[in-house]
Amino acid sequence: MIVRLILSAILLGSALTAVASAKAVDPPCDKYPPAKQQRCTEIWQALNREDGPTIAQFGLDQQKRRDEGKINAQQHLAENMTFIKQSTEKRLERLKERMARE
Repeated sequence: MIVRLILSAILLGSALTAVASAKAVDPPCDKYPPAKQQRCTEIWQALNREDGPTIAQFGLDQQKRRDEGKINAQQHLAENMTFIKQSTEKRLERLKERMARE
């Protein structure tokens, strides 16, 4: 169980690091004019860092529930996909708001 929790945290941390360190224009920023893309990318990366702890905690809680037999693999995947979608939509909305203020 501990190994799974550690592995989940490492994988999630790696995914967030990969997103934060991307050199190319992030997809939500590619629709902005070139002059605003760099600022958009900075904001998007900041939003990902802000939400990182919440996302990691969700993943750990999910793995714990699965290890305890409270959810099965299909439920785990479905709930993760729902969380990821909702979390991304919220970050996109915050990005849009912050870019409108720029």
